[in-house]
Amino acid sequence: MLKPKENYLKILNGEVPEWVPSYTLFPNPDDVRSCPNVLIEPTPLSEHRIRRGGKDIWGVPYVGCDEAAGAILPEPNKFILEDITKWRDVIKAPDLSDIDWEQLAKKDIERTGIDREYTAVAYNTHMGYFQLLMSFMGFTNGLTALCEEPEECKALLEYISDFYCDVIERSIDFYQPDIYTMMDDTAAWASPFISMDMYKEFFYPLYDRQAKFARDRGIPITFHNCGKSMSFMEEVHKIGVVAWDPAQCCNDLDAFKKKYGSSYVICGGWIGRDSLLGDDVTDEQIYESVRETMNRFAKGGGYIWCGGFLGAVGDEKIARKNAVVRRAVREIGADFYRH
Repeated sequence: MLKPKENYLKILNGEVPEWVPSYTLFPNPDDVRSCPNVLIEPTPLSEHRIRRGGKDIWGVPYVGCDEAAGAILPEPNKFILEDITKWRDVIKAPDLSDIDWEQLAKKDIERTGIDREYTAVAYNTHMGYFQLLMSFMGFTNGLTALCEEPEECKALLEYISDFYCDVIERSIDFYQPDIYTMMDDTAAWASPFISMDMYKEFFYPLYDRQAKFARDRGIPITFHNCGKSMSFMEEVHKIGVVAWDPAQCCNDLDAFKKKYGSSYVICGGWIGRDSLLGDDVTDEQIYESVRETMNRFAKGGGYIWCGGFLGAVGDEKIARKNAVVRRAVREIGADFYRH
């Protein structure tokens, strides 16, 4: 039987796995060896995430949101950049030249408690260029800046990219990642935030620049993009992206599956909505939703489970339903390819 890491990487390589795994960001404290992959970001870049709030390396203040399971977001109405033409006075990349990247990588990996024989490391450095610009300025000013001051936006984004690419070059080989992860939420549920022309002009070249670090090393690339982002995700497939999370149901995922088969992995394809949202939803109803999703997307490989119920921290009803989801995914996924 394959180890969880081996099974996970088999899917990313376009092969049919032994079972359907779950996409995970953090190790399972109850059974660390059952965790197929974990996300690791160099600590100096992600301390605000670890602390569940505080200022990030650019000075953006983040706050936790208990109503959304403790997720963090830029503090509302606390934007640090009002005028894009003044970005050079405000946005200052930190000096990380004194960091011992080899020792940092060792500590960051040890902190997770994973066994690398069983769990893959997914290396990431930031949440995405579009999201960073919006975190600096807010959506109103950020989107306006892209339209009114395109050259200043490009200069800022290239400055940010220079910083992250320098960090990647210095650190990636010490982390020895099994997976290279990129992120950028460029869409909402109903539609993208920007046009494809704008995507290609401002952001795609920066993704390509980063993806080259993984391509040169033969590391599979995954990309996180929420919302109705299928057109964008088809575009980044050209630079080597082989898996998309969370691949939400507002996209035509049946068409995506038909087009790419097992060569481009869907991590998602499930949503807890309608009757599943009720407090009285039965275990069998949840099981059936999991079974239906796997039957729809997992045949022939190319599918990783990514989904659960989102609710407030400490909500016991949400915790109960998520426990059922995990159990259903484990039990149904374990036998899926044996029939």
